[in-house]
Amino acid sequence: MIHIALHILVPVAVALLFYRSDWLKTTIILLATMLVDLDHLLANPIYDPLRCSINFHPLHTTPAIVVYGLMFLVPMLLKVKAESKELNGKGKIIHLIGLGLLIHMCLDWVDCII
Repeated sequence: MIHIALHILVPVAVALLFYRSDWLKTTIILLATMLVDLDHLLANPIYDPLRCSINFHPLHTTPAIVVYGLMFLVPMLLKVKAESKELNGKGKIIHLIGLGLLIHMCLDWVDCII
């Protein structure tokens, strides 16, 4: 139960701490990325409290996590190259989706080591 609560509390905290000016939209995007757990529906059994999600479910694999990292970083790198002061538009949304997915994977990974 704590694990599920963290999937809500951590994104809200990140939005409030790091994206204060647009915290509500950021929170909604970060929470929406929790839908990545739909890939659990492909497993049998669907829920196993002792199973490590990382590298078991298709959207929780290392290649997918690399893509999530790129989604987080590339918009920031393009912003620096364009000498823009802040992320906006599609770049910001892609950045936030990547961030939300990375947060999710980190929280799932903690379950694997405990």
